[in-house]
Amino acid sequence: MTERPFVLDVSRLIWRLWAGRLPTGIDRVCLAYLEEFADRSLAMLQSRERRVVLGPRGSDRLFALLRAGVGKPIRRALVARLATAVPMAMARPPRVECKIYLNVGHTGLNAPGLVDWLAAKRLRPVFLIHDLIPITHPQYCRAGEADRHAARMRGALAAAQGFIVNSADTGEELARFARSEGLAPAPMLVAHLGIEPLAAGPKAAELAPTDRPYFLCLGTIEARKNHILLLRAWQGLRERLGEETPDLVLVGQRGWEAQDTFDLLDSQQHENGRIIELARCTDGELAALLDGARALLMPSHVEGYGLPVLEAFSRGTPVIAADLAVYRELAPGIPMLLPPDDVQGWQDAVLACLGDSAETARQRQLLGDYQAPNWASHMALVEDWLPRLESTPS
Repeated sequence: MTERPFVLDVSRLIWRLWAGRLPTGIDRVCLAYLEEFADRSLAMLQSRERRVVLGPRGSDRLFALLRAGVGKPIRRALVARLATAVPMAMARPPRVECKIYLNVGHTGLNAPGLVDWLAAKRLRPVFLIHDLIPITHPQYCRAGEADRHAARMRGALAAAQGFIVNSADTGEELARFARSEGLAPAPMLVAHLGIEPLAAGPKAAELAPTDRPYFLCLGTIEARKNHILLLRAWQGLRERLGEETPDLVLVGQRGWEAQDTFDLLDSQQHENGRIIELARCTDGELAALLDGARALLMPSHVEGYGLPVLEAFSRGTPVIAADLAVYRELAPGIPMLLPPDDVQGWQDAVLACLGDSAETARQRQLLGDYQAPNWASHMALVEDWLPRLESTPS
């Protein structure tokens, strides 16, 4: 029988697939870890204060369903698998002492009793931390999320034997929070998240939602993403360019804390410089949209990682982004970086990326040698680091 030194928490994947949602950035990380560790792991499920670790057979069947279930209706199959596996695991719990518990989706970190449960099972917890945005920038998050996320981070700090962080910037924020709480973080590994090559889709010209030059912005329409700056910039561009104003394509569902943005979007009625909303698109459609865009625009006030920037670079698409530490870390010297409150500066930057501009040529030249982070390199770092953690559970 294959040795299983890991317990992989798949709770987030279960409830996301149950809800029939397309994978978010965090979901894609969970799927990547499932792909890497499934054959050496037992599956853990948690819901509120209930936790169960499945045996090898139940784990394998659940992992197979989760790997195949993205974008498919799996509720009936999931109920059937768990109806057998969970009672069996509760009647005959598998041994988990000294195994490494991997939680890469922030799942249940603020749930009552998790820290004590992990200690009682003598598991060795390793958490992947994606960001501390609700703590550092609560004004951009739902009410109460700052307190919930602080509780998550306290739980992780209390239990962890190791942390994986997606960037040095996230690691610094975690260390800063730990100091503010009088806690010492466990050993930390910085491992940039990989991106998956976007599947080939229709040609850009066949899919483009407009026959005019356009710029693209990716991400949920929420206050943190700062779409309102782009809407104001486009107001100025219409005054400067008239009928030559490019269109702006926004890919992402409407979120929260952004009523001013929604009101402005709903009042937009323009023949020139149209604002086009696309709530969702497939990977193939996204590839085509990036290929046809003059540039990707990312004016966020704060980001935990910045996956859309890496996806744009992988397609050779120039990027104009807010001047954030994570972008300087991931792609030093390539994107045009601007303050996220400089409307005039963003107008000028859009003009600089129209046509065969010097800025477009500069970025495309640098992108010729650019290698985006990939999952193979990420997992190689993780696989090398995990065995070096202390072998005795805390």
